[in-house]
Amino acid sequence: MNGRRGDAGEPLLLGVRHHGPGSARAVRAVLEQARPGAVLIEGPPEADALIPLAAEEDMRPPVALLAHAVDEPGRSAFWPLAEFSPEWVAIRWALEHKVPARFIDLPAAHTLARADDDGAEPDGPRIDPLGLLAETAGYDDAERWWEDAVEHRGAGKEDAVAPFTALEEAMTVLREEYGSGGHERDLLREAHMRLRIREARRESEDGVAVVCGAWHVPALRRGTTVAADRALLKGLPKVKTDLTWVPWTHRRLSRRSGYGAGIDSPGWYGHLFAAPDRPVERWLTKVAGLLRAEDRIVSPAHVIEAVRLAETLAALRGRPLPGLGETTDAVRAVMCEGSDVPLALVHDRLVVGDVLGEVPAAAPAVPLQRDLARTQRRLRLRPEAGERELELDLRKETDAERGRLLHRLRLLGIGWGEPATARVGTGTFRETWRLRWDPELSVRVAEAGVWGTTVPAAATAKAESDAIGARGLAEVTGLAEHCLLAGLPDALPTVMRILADRAALDTDVGHLAQALPALVRSLRYGDVRGTDTAALAEVAAGLAARIFVGLPPACAALDADAAEEMRGHVDAVHGAVALLGDAPAHGHGRLRARWQSVLRTLSARDTVPGVIRGRSVRLLLDDGELTRDAAARLMGLVLSPGTPPADAAAWIEGFVGGSSGGGLLLVHDERLLGLVDAWLTGVPAEAFTDVLPLLRRTFSEYETGVRRTLGELVRRGPGAHGGTAAGAPGFDPGLDTARADAVLPVVRLLLGPDGDDDEGVRGAHTGVTG
Repeated sequence: MNGRRGDAGEPLLLGVRHHGPGSARAVRAVLEQARPGAVLIEGPPEADALIPLAAEEDMRPPVALLAHAVDEPGRSAFWPLAEFSPEWVAIRWALEHKVPARFIDLPAAHTLARADDDGAEPDGPRIDPLGLLAETAGYDDAERWWEDAVEHRGAGKEDAVAPFTALEEAMTVLREEYGSGGHERDLLREAHMRLRIREARRESEDGVAVVCGAWHVPALRRGTTVAADRALLKGLPKVKTDLTWVPWTHRRLSRRSGYGAGIDSPGWYGHLFAAPDRPVERWLTKVAGLLRAEDRIVSPAHVIEAVRLAETLAALRGRPLPGLGETTDAVRAVMCEGSDVPLALVHDRLVVGDVLGEVPAAAPAVPLQRDLARTQRRLRLRPEAGERELELDLRKETDAERGRLLHRLRLLGIGWGEPATARVGTGTFRETWRLRWDPELSVRVAEAGVWGTTVPAAATAKAESDAIGARGLAEVTGLAEHCLLAGLPDALPTVMRILADRAALDTDVGHLAQALPALVRSLRYGDVRGTDTAALAEVAAGLAARIFVGLPPACAALDADAAEEMRGHVDAVHGAVALLGDAPAHGHGRLRARWQSVLRTLSARDTVPGVIRGRSVRLLLDDGELTRDAAARLMGLVLSPGTPPADAAAWIEGFVGGSSGGGLLLVHDERLLGLVDAWLTGVPAEAFTDVLPLLRRTFSEYETGVRRTLGELVRRGPGAHGGTAAGAPGFDPGLDTARADAVLPVVRLLLGPDGDDDEGVRGAHTGVTG
């Protein structure tokens, strides 16, 4: 009899949908009715020893079996289980009734060994069995068909096997039509399942129940010989593997992983499984609570109306009960007033959700994982599935330790936290992180376990290895910065030795200029983190000195692209020197003074591209080493008719281009704006098209308000094109009475009743604008 264990002792085959709450309820009902002597479950048999952990109090789904190759931890696979997964229900039932439970799928040792075997992949697209059944039943949505056929179907004990019998009959037809469905690996898995089922039947007098994907049931029912199944499995490659339980999330259940299961709405399915009765009413009440927590006005009347609408929609659509589609439409219309914005929040928080499971401390783990877990508990830094921001004040010891831990994990490739821009303050004692724990990070921890048994030891070994294998100087300086941030003093000697060697051998000024900013940033951490940065300061000063010597010749005869890249290096070095302050540079004077001398050299050499010369003049002007009169004189020389228009345009790009605040400089210095305006209007027509792209790039990066002000100044002739304005910079010397009168109502409102006479207001306004 299909689906049932007959008199001949046939196995009870329960074909399910992975993560299907309807299947999970039906599995429990059948197991309670049949009381088998053993429960066999689709999953890697190496995990049999881990099954008892499912009964621990601190084991809370969603969880997953993680298998990884011992010698290559990055090669891994997951088998996720939720509270509403039929496999999890079967495991729990077996443990509660002290019935043996075993996994019977193809061993993970073979699965991981075949991960890179192209021959194991399907020759064509794999069919979607549920999609085909839904299409046959007249549905255009497999999820909706599954809800109507299984999730909304109530089954009593007398017909508990009926859903499995119907699914087996349907899958049998599909297997006869499509064979393996385009996935040859299923034939191997099913051969191994049949062998394990035979073993269990010999050992159990009370029969066995098998919980597996419905797609496999016809193949497990089909009579084959032991020799044929063993022949299929003979010679399969395998690798040594380790398995454990790891936390999983509802959000990750929506991805295909492990045995290929994936669902779109794990939060909704979890609700259907957990709700004892009236699931629609309970769901809409939960939605109302979420929206109220987000300050939206949702009353009990909204819930009642939404329930009525969902039931009406279900009746109109011919569905036995409202499903996710009907409840979503009701929420949109009644609680969200037709807006999809709050509806997106409902989908993210409830339909999918960020539930994070837990596994017991007794679960196998690499030493690094155990050390990380102890550190997380000590620092009260609990892993969470949802993204959250963490503000750290590094002057506090606990926050400083948290920051070091996150930096160490990043160095190990474990991206639990990502640095973010602080919302307040810019001091080096503040750090802002975005934290989000993804289940895949468990694999990264296993991979990093080869570097050490504790987080500090592993990060130190990884930093030393990366420094030895680094290809460029910038990589080594970046590692030095990471070592300081992560608090790895034992790694610094190796990194600094390699840094000094690379810096001494590298003659490329561009490489040196890329390396200096990271070193200088690292020097700033000493005050707050208590790190000795003396050796770093020595290397940084030596690096700066070599840049000062090599930069002028390196800037000669560059093409446009190389000149733009070198302009970026000049900016980076300028910022680094500003942070270094007045540190001595090997007895060759003060760094700042020497750098300003380099900038003067760059600004005066005709062989240096215009973009670098213009940038050098601007940096000297900003530092107060060049007066505005001198800057205007240099600009006037560059913009004279004897300079090729393309070179003049490049000079302007370097002087006022990009995000350097050049727009405001032109707004508040009419002499410079007048020079640019006069030059631009005098560019010959045949050269204008050549300089236009560069000028467009220069001025398009200004803020909208700056561009508007510049347009107004040019329209009315700022400072008589080069003359000195009699009024404030950027404004005509005379008062525009028409524009002044336009603001009188606002000024009157600001001054209040005591200043409510026109003469007083006009006088006050004149004082403001004069």
